[in-house]
Amino acid sequence: MTPTVLFVCVHNAGRSQLAAGLAASYAGDAVRVLSAGTEPEAQVSAVVMDSLAELGIDRTDQVPTLITSALVEQADVVVALKPGLDLPGAPAVQVWPLPDPAGWDVEGIRPLREHLEERVRALVDELLAD
Repeated sequence: MTPTVLFVCVHNAGRSQLAAGLAASYAGDAVRVLSAGTEPEAQVSAVVMDSLAELGIDRTDQVPTLITSALVEQADVVVALKPGLDLPGAPAVQVWPLPDPAGWDVEGIRPLREHLEERVRALVDELLAD
């Protein structure tokens, strides 16, 4: 069975979309990647999309999604990209505290993207080793 990871932040427009894009690109079809937010924005950050595009990752089809218990139940791993999020029915959550990139430009987001890419690759490798 294909493992599923769910990345969650507040607006599902920045951190969680960045992590999901990196994970989907790295894992391909080997891992199902979802993302959601506790208070989703209307659209994904253009800077996040541009940052992913620099790596050849196209996530323009993504729309911020509200987290639900049904979505959480689909996940083998839930990663909260901000401490203290109110996540429905999420017993085992990894918390990766990251700054909110709202208002950042592409140059400013690159170090966050590189940090996230390392963590995402380690998580995907762990999921595929099980």
